[in-house]
Amino acid sequence: MIYRFRVILDHDSKEDIFRDIEIASTDTLEDLHNSITQAFGFDGTEMASFYLSNDDWDQGEEISLFDLSEGMNSVRLMNESALDDSVGVKQTKLIYVYDFLSMWTFFVELAEIVEEVEGVDYPNLMFVHGQIPDNAPEKVFEAEKDEFSDEFDDEDDDFDINDYDNLDFQENWN
Repeated sequence: MIYRFRVILDHDSKEDIFRDIEIASTDTLEDLHNSITQAFGFDGTEMASFYLSNDDWDQGEEISLFDLSEGMNSVRLMNESALDDSVGVKQTKLIYVYDFLSMWTFFVELAEIVEEVEGVDYPNLMFVHGQIPDNAPEKVFEAEKDEFSDEFDDEDDDFDINDYDNLDFQENWN
């Protein structure tokens, strides 16, 4: 079977930037990684990872290009992960991050599963839309505000941390 993916650059500009890629379901995530880097014009020399995702695009399990864990944790590797073992009808979304210094981030969605067409070489870049910018879009990392965040606001303390003479150790000990 052939998997058809839409790979969309996560960015803030008005124009969509995406590539549609066909690849054999028996190929590996490393093959998909190579197809994505070529389709977007990257040299493919930087570290990259796929993350399993859900319908809300939440980042799940990491599948890495290389094992950098130094034996600390077991890591799934792209070259050992067949597409049909990672993606399918029930698991259609991946997040792909290329170059962890620049953080090029892409939403990868399985759009269709079709029969192989004789005479077509796979992987196949089917469609290109939009030009990739010269630099990766800036990422803003913010923690989600939770119901307890206001409970521990440091600005509401009644004592001056610089006023050592009036700090009572016994009274403020946890």
